[in-house]
Amino acid sequence: MDACLGRGRLSAVLLLLLATVAVHGSPLSRGEAHVWDLQEITLRAGRAHANPYADVICWIDLEGPGFARRVYGFWDGGRRFKVRFVATRPGEWRWRSGSNQPGDVGLNGGTGSLRAVDWTEAEKLENPNRRGFVRATANGHALRYADGTPFLLLGDTWLAASTWRLPWRGARAETDYVPGPGISFEEAVAYRKGQGFNSISFIAAFPNWDADHRGATFSNSDGIYLRNAWEKFGHWAPNATVSTSDGATTTAKDMADEEGHRPFAILPDREGLADFDRLDPAYFRSLDRKMRHLADQGFVPLLETVRRDSCPSWKAYFDFDPSYARYVQYLIARYGAFNLIFSGIHLDWIPKEFSLTADEFNVALTSHWRTYGGLPFGQPYTTLIDSSTYRRFGHGEDAPWLTMHTVGNKPRNNAIYALLEEIFRLSPPLPAANLEPYFTGWNHEINRPGGETPAADSARDNYFARAMMYGSVLSGGLAGHVHGTGAYDVTTTGEPPGWRPYIWEALRFASGAQMRHLGLFVLSEGARYQDLLLASEDLQPRRTPGASADGLDGWGFLMRTAGRDLALLYFEHDATRPHLSGFAPGARYRWTWFDPREGRWGEAVELTSDDAGVLRAPAFPDGAPRAANDWAAKLTALH
Repeated sequence: MDACLGRGRLSAVLLLLLATVAVHGSPLSRGEAHVWDLQEITLRAGRAHANPYADVICWIDLEGPGFARRVYGFWDGGRRFKVRFVATRPGEWRWRSGSNQPGDVGLNGGTGSLRAVDWTEAEKLENPNRRGFVRATANGHALRYADGTPFLLLGDTWLAASTWRLPWRGARAETDYVPGPGISFEEAVAYRKGQGFNSISFIAAFPNWDADHRGATFSNSDGIYLRNAWEKFGHWAPNATVSTSDGATTTAKDMADEEGHRPFAILPDREGLADFDRLDPAYFRSLDRKMRHLADQGFVPLLETVRRDSCPSWKAYFDFDPSYARYVQYLIARYGAFNLIFSGIHLDWIPKEFSLTADEFNVALTSHWRTYGGLPFGQPYTTLIDSSTYRRFGHGEDAPWLTMHTVGNKPRNNAIYALLEEIFRLSPPLPAANLEPYFTGWNHEINRPGGETPAADSARDNYFARAMMYGSVLSGGLAGHVHGTGAYDVTTTGEPPGWRPYIWEALRFASGAQMRHLGLFVLSEGARYQDLLLASEDLQPRRTPGASADGLDGWGFLMRTAGRDLALLYFEHDATRPHLSGFAPGARYRWTWFDPREGRWGEAVELTSDDAGVLRAPAFPDGAPRAANDWAAKLTALH
């Protein structure tokens, strides 16, 4: 690699960080790098800056085959700044550094170049991230790698995995590892990878959360809520401002990294308020290790900025729009050269006291987008949402930063599928997924389809999670699905679990292993699922009489290609054997049942549509006129 240091004035070093490269990758010649492999430029400022996080903006202008864009850098402590990028195509690439500090010779005028080469097909099979970053398919409804290979999101929910709660050990997981106390980040990733997962969802930082003398939900002396945190069960908060009916409450879960670093400085004598204009890079260096490990393992994480409860105090005491935009940009600069899905806010709930409104977040995120653009290498940009991103933020110019829609959190039952269908019909189309469906093992009022609270890891508990997997995807969520893990808060060794399971218990629940079967089913015809269209209205009956939108029983789902030569179906428990309309008249089809509990295909049955294009579904495999279990099916045309 050639790194010209700008007339000898610039102390810049161009490093190759093999973030997505296995050690045994093909050897490279001097000055070469693989496409989609993270590159890092280190710049050393020529002088000290009072608040380098807030005051300094640095970048490179990057050019290569089919690419010309400004890629922004980030402060990494002291006088050190970094810019991360990838080469997106083979060929010659070059860059020049610059900043908003024209007098700082360490940040401006440096140049460098590299020659990018492709991976071999064998190397791509070792790590799918070598196929390029995830983006929307041409029709807008699904996701693919840059080389066109389908990407079906199969994610899990570890929202606190950025912290010490799922610690980085720096040791390889055993191949037969079974989750248990003392679980490490590497062990959790290895276990889920073995089950077919390719993503985890987690929040980058929890600025105001700490296990202190204040309550998990805490307002300061001004009446401003600093947090609406998850409880650290068994650790009482004598100075709580919000208490339970018996007058006692727990403190918040502590959310530092493994070395005790927190994402922002804490203001002295301000009741635990984070200084949102003074960031600590040491915390994010810990997060770097986890992001690099996920990339090495072929994962495409869904990385979120902060949870919404951090933001009332952010807006009350700081200039929120530019300050929040600065933090969003910091994360994009630091992690935008990884294969990821980016979430601008974890907006799981929008209560007046513990959150800003969706409109307030939209203003800040739009301000960021207009200043910096989206992610520099085209990855999806979304948010985790209560209800629907379309309902909360709008579409197109209403929220120009939003390139992927989501639903989630409420409702966690059949009523949410209308929101996914609404998103699927938008123009122009965007990929969509359910990011917060039913959570196995979590006893909470919003997690009770039809009012039920089944025992953790019971057949009914795992069924609810499974029903939302297939129902969400076959309601138009063709981007994929994120599994709801009841230990999303990552309760770990040394603290009581309270009314959520330990993380190692939740990882062993059967619903997690059944996510692999969803991928096997949807991808059974390769990329053809990306062309499916909504067709559930052509099921007669769509619902068993009396089946409620409030539950997860009795509904059927159908998506079908425009050519009527492929259909995927799912039937909840208690669904009625239907007729299917809208198929080619007098055509022959092959119907194959799929068991979503075991991931097994049944024997194929041949069917012929009548003169009106109507098919009668075969009897359910369990033999009942109404499904005693849930079943999926594939219908393919015979020519």
